[in-house]
Amino acid sequence: MTNTLRIALGALAYTVVAAAPAHAADPAAAYPTRPIKMIVPFPAGGTTDTLMRLISPTLTKELGQPVVIENKSGASATLGADAAAKSAPDGYTLLAGSAHHTIAQSVLKLSYKFDTDLVPIAMTAIVPNVVVVNSNVKAKTIQELVADAKANPEKYNYGSAGPGSAHHLIGEMFKLKTGAPITHIPYRGSAPAVSDLLGGQVLIMFDTVTSALPHIKSGKTRALAVTTATRSSALPDVPTLAETGVKGIDVGTWFGVLAPTGTPQPIIDKLNAAIVKAVKDPAISKQLLTQGIEPHPSSQAEFRALIAKEITDFKNLVAQTKLTVN
Repeated sequence: MTNTLRIALGALAYTVVAAAPAHAADPAAAYPTRPIKMIVPFPAGGTTDTLMRLISPTLTKELGQPVVIENKSGASATLGADAAAKSAPDGYTLLAGSAHHTIAQSVLKLSYKFDTDLVPIAMTAIVPNVVVVNSNVKAKTIQELVADAKANPEKYNYGSAGPGSAHHLIGEMFKLKTGAPITHIPYRGSAPAVSDLLGGQVLIMFDTVTSALPHIKSGKTRALAVTTATRSSALPDVPTLAETGVKGIDVGTWFGVLAPTGTPQPIIDKLNAAIVKAVKDPAISKQLLTQGIEPHPSSQAEFRALIAKEITDFKNLVAQTKLTVN
């Protein structure tokens, strides 16, 4: 073997050896190389589950690897969040988060911190909550409801999916802002609360548009206002609370995707781009809107700001109302 050939082969070997560690040290560049697990912390069939199953085929196409849904429900959605927070920060375990998690951090003692142990990637959607009353309630507006409640302090109550639920905290916000003396009636889930609203055992509920829409359309309940800053596209004729004169409430049920803290930023950026593209898909957006779900793709910064604001707002509400959750 000539010296020239030895030098050439040596240079080639050096190039291969030098390149291999550089690639191994940057797994984000090749991400993903295997299936991605998406933890949905609710049972199958709920809004979070439906939303993720709608966008997961597009995510699979964009990322080149299957996005596998794993339902891990329990403990007010904190069981799945805890599992995600304690997973390896490599982009292969993600959490389908929702507003339930910012509420939980504000009212429950948890083994993780939602805003520090998980990093936001992108929002996917927002579902406005809506103030609905049983069809036998005479009040046609928020002003009439508040006035009648103040004139009849023991007349009105509102149902919720349980202590510390979004329905409950929005109801307490409403009481704080309006002074309306309405009594909280907690249930073991949304379904029995809605059932008693329809039956007249409770008169008011601060339900999600998705859940409330069929009963509003059937005339069994009446929508008085939505709790977000903008109107619901599914209920365009229903005003916002701000439009009725009740200022300072802008709360809906948001949905988004998060990863364990420490996940490399290039992976976060790649996931954000794929999620945003999936949510913006016209076919997916149309399916969401028909169910009262507002598509809301976001930047990572926008999502982080929302989480921080909600945790602060809910903690302040708990302090102001001395709310306790057992």
